[in-house]
Order: sequence, then structure tokens, then C-alpha cells
Amino acid sequence: MAKKKVRRSGVVKPPVKVAGKREMVLILDFGSQYTQLIARRVRENHVYSRIVPYNASAKEISEISPKGIILSGGPASVYQTKSPLPDKDIFKLGIPVLGICYGLQVTAHLLGGKVKFSQEREYGKTELFIDDNSTLFNHLPGNLTCWMSHGDCLTKLPQGFKTIAHTLNTAYAAIADKKRKIYGVQFHPEVAHTSKGNEILANFLFRVCDCSGRWNIKSFVREAVENIKKTVGKKRVVCGLSGGVDSAVTAVLIYKAIGKNLKCIFIDNGLLRKDEGSQVRKIFKDTIQLNLDYVEAENRFLKRLAGIIDPEEKRKIIGNEFVKIFEEEAIKFKGVEFLAQGTLYPDVIESASVLGGPSVKIKTHHNVGGLPLNMKLKLIEPLRELFKDEVRKIGKELVLPENVIFRQPFPGPGLAIRIIGEVTKERLNILREVDRRVVEEVRKAELYEQIWQSFAVLLPVKSVGVMGDARTYENVVAVRCVTSFDGMTADWAKLPNELLESISNRIINEVKGVNRVVYDISSKPPATIEWE
Repeated sequence: MAKKKVRRSGVVKPPVKVAGKREMVLILDFGSQYTQLIARRVRENHVYSRIVPYNASAKEISEISPKGIILSGGPASVYQTKSPLPDKDIFKLGIPVLGICYGLQVTAHLLGGKVKFSQEREYGKTELFIDDNSTLFNHLPGNLTCWMSHGDCLTKLPQGFKTIAHTLNTAYAAIADKKRKIYGVQFHPEVAHTSKGNEILANFLFRVCDCSGRWNIKSFVREAVENIKKTVGKKRVVCGLSGGVDSAVTAVLIYKAIGKNLKCIFIDNGLLRKDEGSQVRKIFKDTIQLNLDYVEAENRFLKRLAGIIDPEEKRKIIGNEFVKIFEEEAIKFKGVEFLAQGTLYPDVIESASVLGGPSVKIKTHHNVGGLPLNMKLKLIEPLRELFKDEVRKIGKELVLPENVIFRQPFPGPGLAIRIIGEVTKERLNILREVDRRVVEEVRKAELYEQIWQSFAVLLPVKSVGVMGDARTYENVVAVRCVTSFDGMTADWAKLPNELLESISNRIINEVKGVNRVVYDISSKPPATIEWE
């Protein structure tokens, strides 16, 4: 009988490249919108998780030697042409497997079961009835609410499997081959709509996979530093420092690993917020005392952006110019072979297929898809699989200043993607003044740390107004404030009317060139947080 494990909570996830062996669970990505949530839920139980492509070979997985494998959901059907299928031999490795939604269907399909299109689609909350509570549903009630999202359904169990839960429409809502430790659930335990979902995953991790649950932030820092040491050796690294928590944590981690062999470079591209350059120099050069070079490059970036309207082209231009400057500066620092960036997991997800998976590209990030193919420096990205809240916890562990840890996210391309249309010095100056007043009012209302991002967008339209009995025809700005946990989804912030009024009044009365303010009430999805 499996030993009962203590369930744990908390989050942290290490970078892609791992130094040495560690307890981990692999998640095979079939393109589900919830794949990153599975990773998060595993990490909340203090178990390291790593997302890999759905077609990772059994040999590759065996070499990693994970404690368990989770097959994500996905939009495909097992009977579609070129449907994503895992290596069938993963089921022969003796490693526990949990298939979720499409993951259950593809498991059953490959092991001899039958899957077909269901006339009774299930989407949304459904009552789940537990038939066997000895493993996945141990210490859970006899029925609970689960979140379903599927068209196909399992109609015949593979040999060796039995039903452990059902719904009124789905006879095989959860299945198990306990001898081989292969499990499947048709619902999504990783989403908040499934009651006891985290407990179900915890039962898989601790009762089936026999995980210890000892992963924590201190472990991340220790292993990340060790990984950087082994990767870099005695070579030198230049780090792009923006002033935000992502690049700050990246820089401090690398500094702990290689000390003076790190050169931090802050590029003032002219796309920053008001007084941001001087603030960065004060914090990182004077307070934290990193080896920091300040590069003034406003004219260079604005010249490249002149006449450019397409947002994707803006991002790629900024990314290319950013890297060129780094390469130029690296020449002055002999022995540099690496460029460090504070790339996070949401950047990767939105920029390309997740680690080779079939998910859909949303937009290019300057530090993901905007880098040139002929870049001379090798990238080092210790935070690449982390979410923002995890990075902030690491920042606390590294004793970074609070105003750095809790600074709201600011996009790499800066104000260029908050100006819809052409980026000019005049339009940048207007937006800087608008942005400053938005943030000041949010801080004054003591909502800054509760809001994920609060900023303004300069629109490519003008409107008629009246000031001092005179007609005006000036710019329109949109104020955007959102709440979020990790940036993957976001809701528009329900700010008090008084706060919205004060923001609008200050902008219109104090910023020359603006006579109308609108508030963006779009959530993510379907919108993104940034407008471009």
C-alpha cells in the first residue's frame, strides 16, 4: 500500500536546463490552453515540473527519469489526420502516467481502447461521481464538481483498466490501470472550476508517483546558480537590465554564480517611462552595486522605427537593434559569450509553440521571437519557465528592494507598443506624461500592488473637445488596468469611479495634446493585456 504523503502548497519552477538529477514530473504538451496551469498546480505541491513536446521519445524521457508523466489536454481528435500522438513506448517505462482530457483519450487509443465523437458534448461544470477512492480520489467526497471540455469520449476501456469515476453523460470520466500505474481523467483537475482538483493532482503526485514534495524557492536559487556556473564556466556574460523584477532577478542570480564576470547593460532606447533611466542607475549601480553600463540609444531606435506602423514589425526592429547594441558593447568586455535575459514563461507561450508543442502563436516578444538568427551571443535565460509571481518570490529570497520586486510588468519594446501607429518623439512625450499620472493616481489610491498592470495607450485617433470655451481637436488615450495572477489570463480592474474620474481629470487638464480618456474593459482572453 502506498505511503500517505503530506500535501503541500507553494510554487516555484526551475529553468529549462537542469544541472544534475532532481525529482520531477514531466508534462507532455498537446496544445491545451491549460498546460501551463498543470505545471503550476504541480509546483504548488512543491514538486518540480517540466513541460516538454508531446512527441518526446521514450528514450529521452527515460534518460530524464521523471517520477511521473502527465499528458495534457488538447484541441485535436485521436482520429484526425496527423493528430498529435506520444511515443507509445512511454507506457512501457514503468513511470506513472496521468492523462487529462485529450491525454486520457490518446492513452486509451494507443493501448487498445475505443474513442469516438460524442453526441452529448460536455462543456462546463459537471457533477462527478466517484466509483473508487483508493488512489486519485483518496480522502475526497463521493461526488464533486468538475470542469469538462470535450467532444470525443471513451467508449471502450483498454485491457487492464477499470472505471474509477463517471458523470451522467460520460461513463469513463476517470480510469485506472493500477498495476501499471496509468490513469486518465476526462475532466480538467488543473482548473479552479474543478473542486478538489489540486487534491486529485496531489494524490497522483504523492500516492501514485511517490514524490517527496521538497521542491522550494531555496532549491530553485541553489540549482539555478549551480546551473549557471556549469553552463558559463569562466566565460563572461552580458545581461540586459531593464529595471524590472525579471531582469533584476536574472542579474543577481548570475552575479551569485560568476561575480565580476557579469556585465549589466542598460539601454535607454527612448521608449521608456518618465525618469526611468535615472531610477535604474540609482537602484542597480548605487544600491545593489552591479557592474552597470548605461547606453544612450534613443536616436538610433527612433530612426529605425520611423514610419513603422505594424506592431509585429515594431517588436522585431526593437529586438534586432537591442541585440546589435549588446553585441557592440560586448566587444568592449573581452571573453563574452553569453547574453542573459529575463524571459518568462508567458512570453514563451505567447510567442511560439510551447517548447515545440502545437499551441498557437499570439505575438512576438522582443526577447523571444524578435532576436536575429545570426546573433553571435548565446542566450542564457534562467527564468524561462517561471511565472511572474514565482519570480517575485525569488526576488524576496535574494533580498531585492521592494520597489523592484513589486514593480508592475513593463513590456520589453516599451512604450512603442503602447503607441498605436507610428512612434515619434512627440507622441512618446505625450504618453510618458499620461502614463505618469495614471500610475501616480493608482499609487495614491493604494492599489498599485493589487493591480497587475496600470498604464495608458495613445490611440491613432483625435476627437473634438471644448476647453475654455474653445474648440479642441486632440489625441485620445485609453487607460488600461488589469488584475492577474500570472499574466496568462487577466480581468479588467473594477476601479472606483472616483479614481477613474481623477485619472481622467489630471490627464486632460495637465497633459497638453489630450482631450479625451477612455477606459478599456476587455479581459484576457479574448484581448491581450497590451494592445500590440
